[in-house]
Amino acid sequence: MPSSSTTIISKCTVRPDQKSRIKPLRLSVSDLPMLSCQYIQKGVLLTAPPFSITHFVSLLRQSLSVALSHFPALAGRFSTDSDGHISILCNDTGVDFIHAKATFLSVNSLLSPIDVPDSFKEFFAFDRTISYTGHVRPLAAVQVTELADGVFVGCTVNHAVTDGTSFWHFFNTFAEITKGAKKISKVPDFSRDTVFDSPAVLKFPAGGPAVTFSGAVPLRERIFHFSREAILRMKFRANKGILKSDYYKSVNNEIIGKQSNDSWKTVNGEITSLFETLLKTNTNRTDEISSFQSLCAQLWRCVTRARKLASGKTTTFRMAVNCRHRLEPRLSPYYFGNLIQSIPTVASVGELLSHDLGWGAERLHKNVVAHDNDTVRRGVADWESNPRLFPLGNFDGASITMGSSPRFPMYDNDFGWGRPLAVRSGRANKFDGKISAFPGREGNGSVDLEVVLAPETMAGLENDLEFMEYVS
Repeated sequence: MPSSSTTIISKCTVRPDQKSRIKPLRLSVSDLPMLSCQYIQKGVLLTAPPFSITHFVSLLRQSLSVALSHFPALAGRFSTDSDGHISILCNDTGVDFIHAKATFLSVNSLLSPIDVPDSFKEFFAFDRTISYTGHVRPLAAVQVTELADGVFVGCTVNHAVTDGTSFWHFFNTFAEITKGAKKISKVPDFSRDTVFDSPAVLKFPAGGPAVTFSGAVPLRERIFHFSREAILRMKFRANKGILKSDYYKSVNNEIIGKQSNDSWKTVNGEITSLFETLLKTNTNRTDEISSFQSLCAQLWRCVTRARKLASGKTTTFRMAVNCRHRLEPRLSPYYFGNLIQSIPTVASVGELLSHDLGWGAERLHKNVVAHDNDTVRRGVADWESNPRLFPLGNFDGASITMGSSPRFPMYDNDFGWGRPLAVRSGRANKFDGKISAFPGREGNGSVDLEVVLAPETMAGLENDLEFMEYVS
């Protein structure tokens, strides 16, 4: 990998093409804890556009201006009033737009290494920038980086302004406009009359908060790909203890026979079809452990084993959940802002590793299912009684934090000549045990996990046959 640095060609401020009419948006109970998190950094790797890079940069700049008129909050700044309430002033101050060049890098040189190259970290603005600085810095930035045979479009957004759902809503809309849409398909909802809107005040030290994790420790970062079939296999393993009818048993016996004969290889799609028949027939969705919960449990077990922790130590798997559809009445799926809560699931190392996959998966599943309207509202009330920042990090060496979601429409970011080749992120909010889930490029239920671990733990994971047998 060449060592040359990415070169900034130009930088400017882009403002909405129409004046904002939205009143100040007070940060919610879900926004405020994110002020100590770094800006979200996600981007898409694309083949070279079928026109000049100069034209593409100009087109992006114009499209970003139009997109900001639909998302005026991103073009504003934070303001703290005399009572300590922080709001977004939708004042059209604008966002940063950067054109950069790294033509010494090819698409293949970025995608072929086992570990994610550090070069991706240079494709984003606001490196190591804490969200509280949105009082004085832009709340978003876009950087387009020219490569030897492609381009990378990196989007950086203040984490106290958006969660992943709203981030990808904006990024998708930006691409949609660039592609030529005259009317956007999903209009954001800036209403703030929700249970998350609160008069509670979060107090900060002079100068604002500090990031809650160390950014100085050595880490490895790798993308692990899981096909649809591999995930169905994990889902079957996690669920087989609760599928008890005679029908399930008959299909179960057929699958187990094929497992011993074919080592789980798909023969004309037959095994995958059997899995789907078995799992889809279980119509009680609250009883069924999901594909993603099964994958999370597999990761939890294998990373915990690779860490070689004492059996009595407590390990935590923390998942972020979207609350838009959990509240009653439901909120708009296009609500713009953070509307997430964190669900921790704990177990002793000995318990997690001595039981099968289903044991850990069932605990993750039960916590997610239990996170209903009442639980969401209790979480809001608990935070209001003790306002605090979100403690992002791995403080005991035994934690895993799962972010992002394979449901986010990342590969819908088609700027006019085809879907992205890959989705990658910057340096932001990464520490030992931080995992991000992306949809696989082929879709169809496949998943990519962006795994960040201490080097010795990553080496242990790579040598774990129970984990690697599912990786493609």
